Amino acid sequence: MSKILEEKRNDLLTRMEEVVGNVENEERELTPEEVATLNDLNDQLAAINEQIEAVTKTLSTLAGAEKPDSEPTEEEEMNEERELENRAMNEEKAFEAYVRGTLNQRDADYDMVKTNNGAIIPASIANRIIKKIFEISPIAARADRYNVKGKLTIPYYDESSQHITVGFVTEGTAPYANSGDFTSVSLNGYLAGALAKIGKDLIVNTQFDVIGFIVDDMAEKLARFIEKEIIDPSDSTYKVKGLSTLTNKVTAASTSVITTDELVKLRDKVKDVYQQNAIWVMHPSTRTALRLLQDNAGHYLLNDDISSPFGTTLMGKPVYVSENVEEIAAGKNVIFYGDFKGVALKFSEEIDVQVLREAFAAEFCVGVVGTVDFDAVLSDQQKLAKLVMAAG
Repeated sequence: MSKILEEKRNDLLTRMEEVVGNVENEERELTPEEVATLNDLNDQLAAINEQIEAVTKTLSTLAGAEKPDSEPTEEEEMNEERELENRAMNEEKAFEAYVRGTLNQRDADYDMVKTNNGAIIPASIANRIIKKIFEISPIAARADRYNVKGKLTIPYYDESSQHITVGFVTEGTAPYANSGDFTSVSLNGYLAGALAKIGKDLIVNTQFDVIGFIVDDMAEKLARFIEKEIIDPSDSTYKVKGLSTLTNKVTAASTSVITTDELVKLRDKVKDVYQQNAIWVMHPSTRTALRLLQDNAGHYLLNDDISSPFGTTLMGKPVYVSENVEEIAAGKNVIFYGDFKGVALKFSEEIDVQVLREAFAAEFCVGVVGTVDFDAVLSDQQKLAKLVMAAG
């Protein structure tokens, strides 16, 4: 039942995307017929969602009815938690032994789960890598995250384009409002891989923390790559669009100097309703340049604040520095400001980890490669803004 409903829901979303795609490709407004079609499809989608929710609740209720009436005791919960900890410990020991070469392939198959392509997946290690990725990159952590694989389409209404009229209503006359523009964003599944190479002289050293090195090195590489693709996509094919489609901006008057007025304008480009979770994102050299800026009363705009998430604030908001943001130069995007919930990040929380022995044997190294499925795209222009330096 739920599978049929899901198929109907996906069909409705595809039809919506086709209508919107035709309008965008032809660069025109919606016709009255198209507006009626979208409204009808939206009503059908709402009805399907209600049915899916009802089926889900029913299945949950039935599943709960099959469970024992009594709640698990504290001892049972502790035993379950201890079992999970032991499982994680055994996985990590097995993976470490496999990397060091003291565990053969057959035993590795027994102690660790494997994917169809033969990649070893110690769940506890994968979870540690994922957790650290989002600790390293607050931009990725603050994005609107979706844990799915494959293509994902997110429909939404652009609030800035909705036209709502308010006035006195006489009996027998209905209030009138123009319809808002229906739009959507699509997220694909792109694979990103990180390689950690470990010298064999370190591997044989039992005091060397092999697992810690793999987790830290792989998480660092993946976090910085994902962050860069969100802020400044560098791939010539622009697979990940990230913030490259952001048009809400302030253009500086100079190619090399940022003024206080321009920062004020940039901050006000984001509506007050989205200011609560807003942050500044810039290159470290840009932060250094802003340290000298003062307001009309002679107070420095940028202040060190140990209570701030990143140790520095600008106009009361946290300042995060990243090497992935462009430095001050003609035509560059040098500062981003706003709530990064405006970025949709599709990140499948499954990491394929595979040990490569022969590939780096000539270098006397063992390689450990991890791949993740992700994509990122701007989903709400109103939540973010950027400062662009004047063209040269």
